[in-house]
Formats: sequence, structure tokens, C-alpha cells
Amino acid sequence: MAIKQALHVAKKIISFRLARLGVAPVAAPINFTFSVTNKCQSRCLSCKIWEVYRKEPEKLREELSLDEIERMFRSVGNIYFFNLSGGCPFLRNDLPEIVELACRYLRPSVIHIPTNALAVERTLAAVKKILAILDTHLPDTVLQIKPSFDGVDGLHDEVRGIPGNFGKLLRLTAGLKELQKGRANLRVGLGTVVSRFNIKHLRKIMDYADKLHVDSYISEVAENRDEMFNMEDDIAPSADEFKTAMREFKTAIHARLRRKKGLARVTDAFRLVYYDLTVDILNRKKQVIPCYGGISNVHVDPYGNVWPCCILGNTQSMGNLKENQFRFWEIWRSGRAGHVRQFIKQKKCHCPLANQSYANILCDFKKMAQVLRYLLPFKANGVRGTH
Repeated sequence: MAIKQALHVAKKIISFRLARLGVAPVAAPINFTFSVTNKCQSRCLSCKIWEVYRKEPEKLREELSLDEIERMFRSVGNIYFFNLSGGCPFLRNDLPEIVELACRYLRPSVIHIPTNALAVERTLAAVKKILAILDTHLPDTVLQIKPSFDGVDGLHDEVRGIPGNFGKLLRLTAGLKELQKGRANLRVGLGTVVSRFNIKHLRKIMDYADKLHVDSYISEVAENRDEMFNMEDDIAPSADEFKTAMREFKTAIHARLRRKKGLARVTDAFRLVYYDLTVDILNRKKQVIPCYGGISNVHVDPYGNVWPCCILGNTQSMGNLKENQFRFWEIWRSGRAGHVRQFIKQKKCHCPLANQSYANILCDFKKMAQVLRYLLPFKANGVRGTH
């Protein structure tokens, strides 16, 4: 099975590289992100998505219905990684039904759902339903739930904009770990957006996350994203600040690397390379390795707009699924999509978006060699400092 999966991945990489060169048609993406809603109870300092329906409440009615989502999934076909995003995805009452449709049509191997951890009981109830759906349709598919964790105690509440959020985060994490008992396919993680508001506290955040004994803890730098309506906001730490913080973070990850197995071990090896790549991009302010946005990955917003990524968003939209009767492939291989890919290929954008960066690393031979060096036994000792 492992050999079969490796061959499948190799075939995908070749198809992505050929598509980027323009010598082969673009194939199906390996990563499909769907922002199911822009509803969010948080008031984060690094994001303004929570303002959308306060300013335009009528726009909520434009979000894709369950029937429309089914039409979209049926058109897309099989993918590997399915990322449900928002807003807070758990604010959709039909989230389990959306996952069930994904199981029927997308058949993902990994389903990833982040949450702001504000609706604890609602989230736990939805996760139970989703697990039951996986038992029926895709029992081998991994479900990853990732609450946001942007500070310890009052700092988390300050950055997230909601008093009491940290206490709810702890309750949700404990509840998710309880659901894990006796299950092999549920993973619990924590994720930190590293911004200028918490960069000086990252070591304390890392140490606290370690004490919670979750399956994974990741961090990614705060970015100006069209998706989050924060394009003019000063939210990112400096490259030097991030470099210093990541040096400690890399050391902590590497110290635990040899104890991990399977997907968790591979993921951490990618992260070690990703953090160096992020520092490089922040310093040089350009694409350091080729970006495969709109080739390996696709992002659909709550209204059916097809994006190459959430950074470019509607500034480089490939088209709208509602407007073409949910014919995904017609948009994916359109001239408009080709122009978007040329924009990216010509390096008119640059960012360290984690979701996309992992695919970019996968398609870059030199970066993959670095990943393998972390995975191979003879490289079990030592970790390079963040350059």
C-alpha cells in the first residue's frame, strides 16, 4: 500500500510540474480547501472576516446551499486532502452533511477542520456525527480537528478578541481527546497564527501546547489575505523576529521527531523545511521556490468563487461555480484560470502560506531532499538553525 501511495504521489508531482511548464493539461488538485462560511464569533486582531455579516447581513444568504455543495463536489471528483475553512466551519448547522457529501464524491484521505473553539458543545456534537459518517463511508480517512491557540490565558483572549476564549479552548481540547479514546482516525492539533501581537510569547505558547499532549502543534506567520479582509493591516512580525522564534520552534520539533511515526513524523519533517522557507520568503520578499497555487491546490469561497489560494482570493479569481452551473473542470481549465497561473508563474506574488507551501516543497526536488534528510535514520541527530 505504501509503495502504491508513493507512486501515486510521484505521478501527481510530475503532472503538476508539467502543467506549470504548460506542456500538459492541468490535472486534479491534490488539496481542496472549501470555506464553508464567513460566519465567525471571534474578533481577531489579525483578521476581519468577522465583520462581513455585521456590515452586510444579507450576504449570508449567498453562501452555497447543501444542494449546491453536492453539485460542486460531484463535479470536482476525488482529492487527497480536504480542508474545511471559514469563518468557523462549525457554525454551519449542516457541517456533518457537508462532510458526508465529501465522503461520497471527493473521497479524501485526510479531512482537516480548524475552529475558534468558542462553541464547545456544538463542536463536539458535530465531531461525533462526522466520526459516525466516516465509520460508514471512509473508515480509514483521518479527521484532524485544529482549535486556534494564539496565546496563554489572557493573551489568547486579547488576540482572539473574546473574553473567556482560552477556557473554552481548554474544554474543547479535553473533549476532543476524550473522543479519541478507542479511535485511530481522529487527530487533535493546535494551531498558532504568529503575529506581531504574540511573537514575543511564542516560547510560552509552545511549552503550554506541549503540556496539553495533542497530536500536533503548528504555527504559521500572520499574512495579509484577501480572504480575511485584512490587506491593509499591520499584523505580521518582522523577518528577524520570526527567524528567532522559529529557531526555538524547530529545535523543539526535532527533539520530538524520532518519537513520532507515520503521518505525524512526515508532517513534522515538512514543517522543519517550511519554517526555513518562510524566513527566506520574508527576507527576500519574492518566491523562493516555484509556487503551484491553482495547480496542486484550489480554494473555493462560501459563494462559489474558485481561487488559486486564499491570499490572492478574488483578486485572481478563476471563476464562479454558481455562474457556470457548477462545472468545476470548465473553470479549472479555462483561459481565465490559465491567466491566473501565469500571474503566479511570473512571480507577481509571494507568500509563505502553509497549506500551499507544503505542496510547493513536495514539487521541489531540493526541498524534498531536505525533508528526507530529516526522516532518514542517519539524520536523527541535530537540526540546522533557521538561516
